[in-house]
Amino acid sequence: MSLNDVVLVTAATGRQGGATARALLAEGRTRVRVLVRDPEAPNARALKAAGAEVAVGDLDAPASLRAACAGTRAVFSMQSPIVSATGVDFSKERQQGRNLVEAALAEGVETFVHTATSGVGAHRQVEGWAEGRWKSHEDYWENKLATCELVRTAGFKHWTVILPSTFMDHAMFDPAGFVDGRRLLTVVKADKPLGVIAPEDIGKAAAAAIHDPAKFHGVTLELAGDVLTLAQIVELLSRVHGKEYVLQSATIEEAIAAGLHPKVAEGMTYMNVAPLLARPEIARSYGLSPMSFEAWLRQLRERP
Repeated sequence: MSLNDVVLVTAATGRQGGATARALLAEGRTRVRVLVRDPEAPNARALKAAGAEVAVGDLDAPASLRAACAGTRAVFSMQSPIVSATGVDFSKERQQGRNLVEAALAEGVETFVHTATSGVGAHRQVEGWAEGRWKSHEDYWENKLATCELVRTAGFKHWTVILPSTFMDHAMFDPAGFVDGRRLLTVVKADKPLGVIAPEDIGKAAAAAIHDPAKFHGVTLELAGDVLTLAQIVELLSRVHGKEYVLQSATIEEAIAAGLHPKVAEGMTYMNVAPLLARPEIARSYGLSPMSFEAWLRQLRERP
């Protein structure tokens, strides 16, 4: 490990940032600095115990980002809407991305790895988009696209954009939330192929791009470890858990009556028309080895 090789990981107490920090720490090839708002938060303390340097800062505070970026070779970037009990706030995400890009450029950062969501950029071609059917999704997708475009054109020596598919630990796939403990009730079509990815594999992909920036320069990586329908996912859950689960297709009204939040139910119908872009073979072509959903499930069951 080079004492002069420092990587800044933002969103480090979340799933993607945390996975990236842990992957970098496990490989031990670089010093890892994590940006956190609360250094006493359990995830922040765990990263510090694992060997990370903790930088206190906020994506809304440019001066703190300049300080965190100082002396770093690479930055891992991720922003998201702010979810609270009162709803979802999309107003800050775009500016937070710009704040981080500008801080990294000002401090001479050479490599910038940014994650968003699979399908960013292709969303405008989705069935019904031009007609305004997905108006409620516009802020989400357009904010993601704006930051991706900013990263691509900012002038970094090396940049990579990672677009992960649906997380394998998505609440939709968790039997704990199934109706009566056994029915996956969903508005997503049973035969719709979905790309899925283990959060750990997002971190490994980001670490690969940080360690080999020339190989991943200019790459927009649609990232998946498996492609499965919900029917296949339910079958795998049943096999691995040794319990029979069933898939129940539902209308939005039926899903809401069963307890699904109205906006969540409506939003999930987007998955029925979204193109399948992320595929395991794309990751493998860059030397990555993302887990299958079954392998991830079995690994999860083996954890203490």
